This record gives sequence, C-alpha cells and structure tokens, in this order.
Amino acid sequence: MKKLTLFILFIIILFSCKQETQDPTVFYMPGEFEAHEAVWFGTWNMGEWANDYKRVMSEVMKAIDTHVQIKMASPSDSIMQIAQKQLDSLGLDTSKIQFFVMPGEQHWIRDHGAAFVVNHQGDLGAVDFEWNGYGSLDWRVLRDSTILDSLEIFREKTRTSDRAKVDSLMAVATDAKWIKGNLTIEGGSIEVNGKGVLIQCEAVTLQRNPGWTKEELEEEFKRTLGVKKVIWLPQGLAEDEHIGYFQLGKYAGVGTGGHTDEFVRFADAQTILLAWVDESEVDKHPFNKINFERMLRNYEILKKEKDQDGKPFKIIKIPLPYHQERMIVVSDTLNDDIHYQLKSFSYEDQKQLSIGDTLTYVAAASYMNFLVTNGVVVTSSYAKDEASIKREKEVEALFKQAFPDRKIVFVDAMPLNWHGGGIHCSTQQEPKRRVLK
Repeated sequence: MKKLTLFILFIIILFSCKQETQDPTVFYMPGEFEAHEAVWFGTWNMGEWANDYKRVMSEVMKAIDTHVQIKMASPSDSIMQIAQKQLDSLGLDTSKIQFFVMPGEQHWIRDHGAAFVVNHQGDLGAVDFEWNGYGSLDWRVLRDSTILDSLEIFREKTRTSDRAKVDSLMAVATDAKWIKGNLTIEGGSIEVNGKGVLIQCEAVTLQRNPGWTKEELEEEFKRTLGVKKVIWLPQGLAEDEHIGYFQLGKYAGVGTGGHTDEFVRFADAQTILLAWVDESEVDKHPFNKINFERMLRNYEILKKEKDQDGKPFKIIKIPLPYHQERMIVVSDTLNDDIHYQLKSFSYEDQKQLSIGDTLTYVAAASYMNFLVTNGVVVTSSYAKDEASIKREKEVEALFKQAFPDRKIVFVDAMPLNWHGGGIHCSTQQEPKRRVLK
C-alpha cells in the first residue's frame, strides 16, 4: 500500500511539472489571441493620405473601444492634438484614449514599435529589434549600384533614426523591461502561438539579416521572444513582394517581401490560418498561380510540422480576396513615392519604364492582416459585387469557426492596402500581465 501511495505521488508530481515547466522569470511572447491590456495605434502623419488613413483607423478603434484600452503614439504634440480633434469629430470618445508623444512614429507601429513579452511574475518586457527600413537600402543597391559607397552611411542613419527608437519609448511608456534584440525584423513578421512556436518567412528574415544563419537567428528568437522552435516558410504573397515590385511585365505594387501577417496566422495555440487559392481559380489571374504554388508549398510544410508538444496543427485555409487593382500611367505628375518606385522597376526582364507606359497597380489585399483582441476580430472588407460579397461571407464563416467567442468586424482598409499594409500593420497589442499562481 505504501509503495502504491508513493507511486501515485510520483505521478502527480511528474504531471504537475509537465503542466508548468517554464521559469517564471523568463520572458516570452503570448499569442495575439490571448488577453490584451491595450492596443497601440500610430497617427496618420502620412501627408496626402491622412484623411483616408484616419477614416480606416477610426473605424477600427470604434470596433474595439469597448473591449480594450486604446493607446496612441504621435510624433509630436501638435500632431497629437490634431489627431484628438479628428477622432472627436469622427465620433470617438478620446477621453478614454491614452495619448503619447513619440518622435519618429510613422503610423506602421507594429513594424517599428516594441514587440511586447511577459513573464509569469507579472512583468512586461519590450523587445527592441534593429530597424533598417524594411531592408530598403539593400533593395536600392540591387537596382542602383552607384549608391553602394553610401550604403553604410544610409544604414547607420536609418538604424539610429527617431523611428528606430519608438520601440524603446514604448518600453518607457509602459514601464516595461527593455530587451535589446540584435537581429533586424519588423513586427509584421512575428507570428507566435504563445506556447513556444514561432513562424518565420525566409524571404523576409534572411533578407533583413544577411550573414546570419538560420541557427543563429533561431537562437536570437529564443533569447528575445522565449520561443522553443521556429517554423520556416519560404515565401509570402505575390502582392507583398519587396518594396516596389514589378512582375510579369505589367504588374506593380509595394510590399514588405512576405510578412507573415499577410498570409499565415495563429487563431489559437493549435490552429493555423493560411491564405489560400483554390485550384479552380488558378487561371483567373496571373498572381493566383504564383500564390497557389507558394501557399501549397507552405501548406505541405505546416502539415508535417508539430507544435511544442509534438502534436500536429489544425490548418484552416482562408480564401484570398479578389485582386484589387487600378491602372497607373507613368508620368511626372505622380507623387514622389510612387514615381521613385516606378523609376526603379528596371530589373528581372530589364524593362525600362518610360513616360506614358501603363501598369496595373495591385494592392496588398488580404483578409489575414487582421487585428485580434479581447472579444473581437477586425479584418478587411472587399465586398463590392455579388462575387466578392459571397467570398466575404465564406471568410466570415471560417473566422467564426476559428474564433468562436469573438465578434467578427469587417472594415474597408483599402487606403492601407494600396500602400503595402493593413489593419494588423497599423496596430500593436500590449498583452495582459500574468502572475503565476
């Protein structure tokens, strides 16, 4: 009887150790689907696009303001006051929003802002990764070798710019422990399940960190984000190619090179959402074939992967929206940003664009660039005609399956999509602190 009692006690102790083996002082990144203390926004200091941006972001704020604290960073006090007045005029109660002045803030707060982590002692950490402007300097060198000598100067200016310091300012604002990261990565490339698994896109992470091996990158992710394993996927969507892209002789756009928040997301610790093109639609658009091949390859990798406990993931395929396009004629009257990109489209097939050439400009549209927070999921709407409305209903049903206890809200975020981003890129969650009992 005594031996049986000791055996039972041993099993209980062993089981309890398996239940919680994490050092309570170690920081880790919770899944985005876990409880949030707040959601951060950046202001729309984006020149001619400000009116469009503020409309989208005010709709997102209205969708979440009864669910979570909203915090907003502005590059200056004057811009902050303008933002307050604009939000008031759009029907938001700004007395409930916490505003912060952070020089260098430029709307896409997820990418250059802090990556928040927690530990089981109730502490909050803010990881400060290196910033290099989406790898744009290296991208420009590939297209203009004459700036090679100036590259190190440009890179250092970017790395030490005010925008590169927003993450450390967010650490101060939240009284979080500042954690210095040594690698370069944007927040839109970080997708975790909160239990130790991180998904990375090779096309982004390896481009941002030349000279790093995958093994070295994984060790740094383990140190800063507390992950146990990294799943590597080769590429993201065709609509999210790097910076200004020119594809198939006629399609142009702007993107990050493959941020995970455009094509693969965790709905919970066991469930992965993956952007998808049905085989029956492959021939309906040239990008469909590219995306079908890329997502199929990603699916085959994910299907063979296991979680931190050795269990397979549940994968839900989320249809992509129909392509959002508009025609652009190359001219001197285009705004400087787009004009610079178009002048840079002189690679791959060595086509040199001329005044009067017509291109099809494709938006970085995806239902996957959603914000998930307490009780609600906010994603992009592309419902314009019978086919796209039907597609959106299909996506809504899949989101309800993936997030059964959350309200699903659709917002027209096309102004963000046209400039290579979306709702998720424009926000950053601050996780609720947890004390281990």
